[in-house]
Amino acid sequence: MSELHADSEQLRAFFAGTGHTCWRWLGAWPAPHAQGDVWHFATWAPNAEAVAVVGSWSHWQPTPLQRHGAVWHGMLHGPRAGDLYKLQITDVHGLTVDRADPYARRAELRPGTASQLDGPGWHQWGDGQWLAERAERHRPDRPLAIYELHLGSWKSSDEIHNYKDLAAPLIAHVTRLGFTHVELMPLMEHPYDPSWGYQVTGYFAATSRFGTPDDLRWLVDQLHQAGIGVLVDWVPAHFPRDIHALGRFDGTPLYEHPDPQRGEHPDWGTYIFDYGRPEVRSFLLASAHYWIESFHFDGLRVDAVASMLYLDYSRQPGQWSPNRDGGNVNYEAVEFVKALNVMLRNEFRSVLCIAEESTAYPQVTGDTPEGLGFSYKWNMGWMHDSLRYLSHDPIHRRWHHDAITFATTYAFAEHFVLPLSHDEVVHGKGSLLRKMGGPWQDGVTQLRLLYGFQWLHPGKKLLFMGQEFAQESEWNQDTGLDWHLAERPERQGLLAWLAALGGLYQSRRELHFDCDPRGFEWVEGNDRDHSVLVWQRKDIDSGRNLVAVLHFTPVRRPGHGVPMPAEGNYRVLLSSADPQFAGDQPRPTATLPTHGRYGRPSVDLDLAPYQVLVLERA
Repeated sequence: MSELHADSEQLRAFFAGTGHTCWRWLGAWPAPHAQGDVWHFATWAPNAEAVAVVGSWSHWQPTPLQRHGAVWHGMLHGPRAGDLYKLQITDVHGLTVDRADPYARRAELRPGTASQLDGPGWHQWGDGQWLAERAERHRPDRPLAIYELHLGSWKSSDEIHNYKDLAAPLIAHVTRLGFTHVELMPLMEHPYDPSWGYQVTGYFAATSRFGTPDDLRWLVDQLHQAGIGVLVDWVPAHFPRDIHALGRFDGTPLYEHPDPQRGEHPDWGTYIFDYGRPEVRSFLLASAHYWIESFHFDGLRVDAVASMLYLDYSRQPGQWSPNRDGGNVNYEAVEFVKALNVMLRNEFRSVLCIAEESTAYPQVTGDTPEGLGFSYKWNMGWMHDSLRYLSHDPIHRRWHHDAITFATTYAFAEHFVLPLSHDEVVHGKGSLLRKMGGPWQDGVTQLRLLYGFQWLHPGKKLLFMGQEFAQESEWNQDTGLDWHLAERPERQGLLAWLAALGGLYQSRRELHFDCDPRGFEWVEGNDRDHSVLVWQRKDIDSGRNLVAVLHFTPVRRPGHGVPMPAEGNYRVLLSSADPQFAGDQPRPTATLPTHGRYGRPSVDLDLAPYQVLVLERA
């Protein structure tokens, strides 16, 4: 046995709820300067009667740990990197259960549930230039276009066996389409495949489904060297009840809130973290810190933030208790979220933290202490309104015109990401293609319209895998995407359109001011009779602008007078009806002069069905 491998300052931080580096001494670590195979083990279990380590090196015979206050620890001779182990907890009730190590950095391949010894990581990083440039890339006036994917079903299991198998095809794909970042759905260890990683049992362990932690580091490194940022989903809102994991860890509600009205999620059958307990806050802060520090991730997308913020989330009257002021806000969760964002900003400065927050909670992206401090928030209102509007038969869209324009009334209330995520293409919702109203054969053309609307609208961008080539069926995590569809001519056109939008978005600063109201101005937002929208995006530094024209019906409108923001000659930079995008109307090459027949500067355009155009003043 040995002294606890944490100094007094580290212990004070852990028990004060500020121990974001406690992952460096809790869990299992190779002992420094020790001769031979010597590992140090430590875990927090204040109410346990006894704690021992059992492992494959000792034929699963227990080696007791010693208590140091609320922490159990010990030095063991014989274990080697890669060996399996568990913590044998004799709880406050005298029941002995073998548990996975809450701070384990590697886990056994499912259905096994043991932890696995892993060192600090031996990957030699080559992404120094990316990290040096990251702060500049993550400014709010720089492009941010995110490709969201589920690693296990992006390709078939025959093609992706390891994190490393993903690098070359993913880099080629997202580079072609102009995405700046990828977002990986949760990669923390989880026992149940259909949870997609959102029911985490290993908050420090990269899932073993696709290789070792260093294999994942290699993937992130390759993406960085190719100029692509990497975000990862992180789930501090709840955790599963699996007996080998965190639930009732020492026989008491340790990680979860002891009040069932605050500690159990009625929808998901999971436990909710006790955000007011300092050691739990340290655990969660350390998890976030670990993924950024050890894997060089460029940010976290925090799942289900609304479920954390509200005491009455998914609860009926009588199923929740109000806060000290009689309201429904979970003050402890609010303070935790603020602490998370302050820690990330202080420790890393340039990383992003993006909230999936589905309500109108104020100042989600506002600076702390008044705001929550997130970098961005998913704009769920924009997503719901846009998809609902496009689901209407085009002949009826004039009666729902406000749905497609309403998001601009609050577009700058927060720093927003416009999400077309996995949540919209599962559980019977159908693919994006299936959501489009009107004739089936118009579906791909309307997706060109939807993506033009998304890329030209103020707000950063997110698109889920498969929708870039109009996946016909909804997402199924058990199978790979239907990549054969991408070879069809109309799908090739859609991919080319997204690539053109991505290139325009990255290259033109007029489209970068997504968080500044000076970067957007309506030119025509009330033409409900023709379902035509016109706005301009502005570079607030140079004064240059681009004009977006969007036509939401299948009617051809030859010589349609479209208002412009100023007099002059305009040229078309991009047209979704161009044959290179599987359209049937070549882009005009001559400049288009304005006239005043409608009482304001206008140009005459031959509008094709569902057409998107981008113009600039010559």
